[in-house]
Amino acid sequence: MRNSSAGSGLLNPLFPVSDGSYWAYTVMLLALVLFSTGVVGNLALMCIVWHNLYLKSAWNCILAGLALWNFVVVFFCLPMVVFHQLTSTRPLGELSCGLVPYLEVTSQGVATFSLCALSIDRFHAATDPGRLQMLKVEPCQSILSKLSVIWLGSLVLAAPELLLYQLMQEPVSLPPGVLSVVLTYQEARMWWMFGCYLCLPLLFTLACDMVTRSSSSSASSSTTKRKQYSREHWMRSTIMALTILYVACNLPEIVCNIALSYISVPVPDMFPVAALPAVSLISQFLLFVRCSVTPVLLLCVCRSLGQCCCLCKYLSIFVAF
Repeated sequence: MRNSSAGSGLLNPLFPVSDGSYWAYTVMLLALVLFSTGVVGNLALMCIVWHNLYLKSAWNCILAGLALWNFVVVFFCLPMVVFHQLTSTRPLGELSCGLVPYLEVTSQGVATFSLCALSIDRFHAATDPGRLQMLKVEPCQSILSKLSVIWLGSLVLAAPELLLYQLMQEPVSLPPGVLSVVLTYQEARMWWMFGCYLCLPLLFTLACDMVTRSSSSSASSSTTKRKQYSREHWMRSTIMALTILYVACNLPEIVCNIALSYISVPVPDMFPVAALPAVSLISQFLLFVRCSVTPVLLLCVCRSLGQCCCLCKYLSIFVAF
């Protein structure tokens, strides 16, 4: 049972203590862990790339851009979702109905196109032996052009999410042309998410990994370039680790949506009333898990970023003493 807070009109899910309050405490504890991990990890990753001149390459800047969007999702969307789940109230009203899904889908797009860009970068490095060298500082214009393609593409493709919630309102206050576009997006959204945000990065990663792996094995006899190819190996490992995490967090929601769409019996008649909201909350928390775990994974797998993080930690301890 939920009580209203005195004079605020908000539901208090934490008091009195009951089965529902245990669920609320669990959600809050998990959200707190993800929030602290995501904020600290993504900020650390962005600061490492920003303050180290020799890490300002396209590779690291793409990872820093991914960390920026992960930070936005964890810092803004996570509290909004948890607050709405616990109090049945939206802090920003109708604005959050479109803004939160838009930022979440944009983050998925940034992750998708970042994985594709990193895979293409490793493909070029493997097929062109002259580019197998230590990462150098790249011109700012080159880095910004790559980031702009990733970010603008993600922002544009996620734009229908801003208006999708208005289809649930009566009457729908959208111009006929815009309404037809939003309806088309709603009908194709399930397969669009499956093709663009799951299959595309997976195919890019696997295809480029197979090419770079065969190229590296054919050139492994050259002892002078063995060290450079080992660097390419852990870069491929970084991409594969990111892809596995990305697919593991996105696959359950997509499979669930596809399965529900092919069920002939009406969904409300098959599941309890609270089942579908719980599934939706789990899918959103999987997104938050990806955004929070990604920087930790990068700092553990990517050598240059991990070494800089350890160096900063040692320097901070030294300065403290």
